[in-house]
Amino acid sequence: QVVESGGGSVQSGGSLKLSCVASEYTGRRCGRGWYRQAPGKEREVVSTINSDGTTTYADSVKGRFTISQDKVNNALYLQMNSLKTDDTAVYYCVARIVPFFVVCPGSWSPNYWGQGTQVTVSS
Repeated sequence: QVVESGGGSVQSGGSLKLSCVASEYTGRRCGRGWYRQAPGKEREVVSTINSDGTTTYADSVKGRFTISQDKVNNALYLQMNSLKTDDTAVYYCVARIVPFFVVCPGSWSPNYWGQGTQVTVSS
């Protein structure tokens, strides 16, 4: 089970921090991340963090968003600064979990999704 929190409404230029806590995964965790879906748009990847700690960011959020994790508590975070109206979307916490005998792929798509948390940025 994946549970997100921290969404809400904020004015342009403001900040929010999303949190995601997952119940214990059964398997090898290849990566975790955040996706988002704005009204009328396709779902897109925002940021990911791989098992080796490397991170990726969508060009639209680079320099403004920071992904981090607390492996001990199975928590994932997304610090969002300098928010823009274009950041308005439902944000989903995701993960790629594979059996322990499987090697993690170099690139991955999520197979675990949270229920989503709404982020609304007003001008």
